[in-house]
Amino acid sequence: MKHLTRRTILAAVPAAIALGVPFVSARAKDYGPGVTDKEIKLGNTGPYSGPASSYSPVPKSQVAYWKMINDQGGINGRMINFISYDDAYTPPKTVEIVRKLVEEDQVLLVASPLGTPTNSAIWHYMNEKKVPQMFVATGATKWDDPKGHPWTIGWQPNYQSEGRIYATYILKNKPDGKVGVLYQNDDFGKDYLKGVKDGLGDKASMVIVETSYETTDPTVDSQVVDMKAKGVDVFVNTAIPKFAAQAIRKAADIQWKPLHILSSIGNSVGATLKPAGLEYAKDLVSDFYLKDATDPKWKDDAGFKEWSAFMDKYIPDGDKTDAGYVAGSSLAATLAQVLKQCGDDLTRENVMKQAASLKDFTVPMLLPGIKANTSPTDFAPIKQVQMAKFDGQRWNLFGDLITGAVG
Repeated sequence: MKHLTRRTILAAVPAAIALGVPFVSARAKDYGPGVTDKEIKLGNTGPYSGPASSYSPVPKSQVAYWKMINDQGGINGRMINFISYDDAYTPPKTVEIVRKLVEEDQVLLVASPLGTPTNSAIWHYMNEKKVPQMFVATGATKWDDPKGHPWTIGWQPNYQSEGRIYATYILKNKPDGKVGVLYQNDDFGKDYLKGVKDGLGDKASMVIVETSYETTDPTVDSQVVDMKAKGVDVFVNTAIPKFAAQAIRKAADIQWKPLHILSSIGNSVGATLKPAGLEYAKDLVSDFYLKDATDPKWKDDAGFKEWSAFMDKYIPDGDKTDAGYVAGSSLAATLAQVLKQCGDDLTRENVMKQAASLKDFTVPMLLPGIKANTSPTDFAPIKQVQMAKFDGQRWNLFGDLITGAVG
């Protein structure tokens, strides 16, 4: 197991995380596992290797962000000991690692583990053990289940709501289209598929091809060829970056030019479009909730400047066109706010209480107008997106913010 532990505390970039005025509990000190007067121990798993290794910037940027926090003095004077392991996007390995984090490393919580299949594998364990599974790096709809799984909370917009948004776009722009959906054969992929079909409503028969892939598959070329052969002219591509890039490139190779909608989890310029070939990505449509670092419109934006300064100092060799670095640092910034709100009541129970009381919270790289809000009955912090189209060089946002219906 690759042990990538780093002590890193989010040096909350100055104006950085819009941390606002933290609520500090008036209670006497009360600590859960992994907490002392000087330290808070957090655990994490991520795909540093394996089929989803293109997402490795997500955990890498969390490691770096907590390093920044420590350099700034920690959270309420406590250093963050952030222990991050490679699970290779392999559920059995995730289970093994998380058990180690909880039972041996004695972490307070597990922070933003990445992936729907991997988080699904530990979902029940975390709730049985009453250990916070915080701001998971996956948009599966099931993470918003405060009654059934009160120790797990999501972060990004859920996949079903995104699917419904794509359906709305299709009905407006290609109402007589023949739709094909490429999805990963697990809860994450099926969420997108359900969202598209639900959004199409009584026109769900527009979906003439539903084709899945396994993360162990070498390519998705055959699925793309099959869709073209069956007359699909609206391609909803909900694959992770490796397979999303293959699909974009294969469509170009066979000169297939459908209306191509790429889901938010695969729209990174650095992780998906560059490997596919930027020229082949022209006219793709997608949705965003975070600022795209390749968009020059943000060059004078305070939040972008703050994030860029963080990257320059803490991940100088990081590819700023890779959206994973934006997502990871944003996840860590949100958790930093929760820990600040906890004050000296650093119990697992209070961590969840504070995570469920975010009010109009933002971080530097959320799109303007998008805020994180939670409550004891709402474990879905971010609910809005904005559509964008790729011009061959960068994504261009269009339209208003869209609030997806909760799945």
